[in-house]
Amino acid sequence: MEQKNVITEKTPLLFLAGPMFLEMFLNILLNNVDTLMLSHYSENAVGAVGNANQVMNLLILMFGIISTATAVVVAQYLGAKRYDEMNMIYTLVFIVNLVFGLVLSLLLVMLKHPCMQLLHVSEEMMPDALSYINLVGGFLFLQACYNVMLQILRCNGHTKVGMYISVVINLINIIGNYLFLYGPLKELNMGVTGVALSTVTARLIALVIAVFVFYRFGIGRLSLRLLHPFPGKLLWQMIRIGLPSAGESMSYNLYQLVLLSFVNTMGNDAVNARIYCNSLISFANVFSNSVAMATQIITGHLVGARNEDGAYRRVLASLKMSLPITIGLAGINWILSPYTLRLFTNNDEIIRIAFWVMLVDIILEIGRCMNMTFVCSLKAAGDYIFPFLVGLATMWGLGATAGYVCGLVAGLGVAGVFMGTATDECIRGLIVMQRWKSGKWRGKAIVEKKEA
Repeated sequence: MEQKNVITEKTPLLFLAGPMFLEMFLNILLNNVDTLMLSHYSENAVGAVGNANQVMNLLILMFGIISTATAVVVAQYLGAKRYDEMNMIYTLVFIVNLVFGLVLSLLLVMLKHPCMQLLHVSEEMMPDALSYINLVGGFLFLQACYNVMLQILRCNGHTKVGMYISVVINLINIIGNYLFLYGPLKELNMGVTGVALSTVTARLIALVIAVFVFYRFGIGRLSLRLLHPFPGKLLWQMIRIGLPSAGESMSYNLYQLVLLSFVNTMGNDAVNARIYCNSLISFANVFSNSVAMATQIITGHLVGARNEDGAYRRVLASLKMSLPITIGLAGINWILSPYTLRLFTNNDEIIRIAFWVMLVDIILEIGRCMNMTFVCSLKAAGDYIFPFLVGLATMWGLGATAGYVCGLVAGLGVAGVFMGTATDECIRGLIVMQRWKSGKWRGKAIVEKKEA
């Protein structure tokens, strides 16, 4: 197979991180446009969609069992020049995530009402939340398949594709939201259901484009014939990689659901303040997130090629670049928040609550930047158990406990809940940084190097 984009130690970080930064920025813009357009339609709709998305994000993270392993396995196999096995790997991960996605989509639609009750969703928000899950949740398998295809494209060096797809789905979503909330289709009175329809349409088109590019660039092919005999050993190996990684992410989302349940007891203003803050915060961490993901791809290639010293240096250089910029972005976000929040609401109580949350977020982003950089790199090197165990310990032992004590017991509200998250992120960031510096991840590569 022809490999047009070979990733080595000399590959510029921004070659990969730049397009992923723009892609994630556009995705965040998509989510913020959703929130902004809904906020002018109905604040109850904002809370309803926010609660529904929190549950669906948990399932999307479950898809990460395979898609996370895809990033590690594909990068290491390409780094080891095992090109003859790539089509079988591509087919395996796509089919497995498709089946898994269909099962979880069905379960979510069947169990949507108990899920919303567990989150203490108010009666005013409940109908819209259930309506949104019916449509977006029912087609969640589209996201499962897209996640896998995007990882394949990224690991082959085609990081710009995700950026272009984000532009397309942003336009589709904005136009669809406008049509159903304020435009000619407003008379149908579909509201949140119309927003859900726009989201599903955008995800379908995103998947179609990703598959088209996969074939157009000659990256490989998908065929069920390649799974005979079925590569059970490889699948089990990928599950062993993906399960702890996805387990960490799922645990984090469950932990966020618990924190959300704390906030839901504080009233609708607190719920909406948290949602608006998350919208603004996403802009502060998008740079460090893109750098961490780019570093993961480079680390996987270097470890697969047995250049562990090069991987060690690249990861530390990535943190040195991303941490100051992340702190600066979080600080600017806080300073501007009294003005940017008014894009979403004129409710002074919501803005007051959110202002203090944005201040706490500056500390939170320091820990999160360290976390993402080192955890992604440890996984890429094959050291996937340690981040999982540390994440479980700090999320529940520190984050949830401190969030409850500061937010509810001490009466600091939403800002107190965020203090718990900041404590978790900072302590965990220091632990995984020490793990990387100790070199205990060396020698954990999952593939042997082979010349083409």
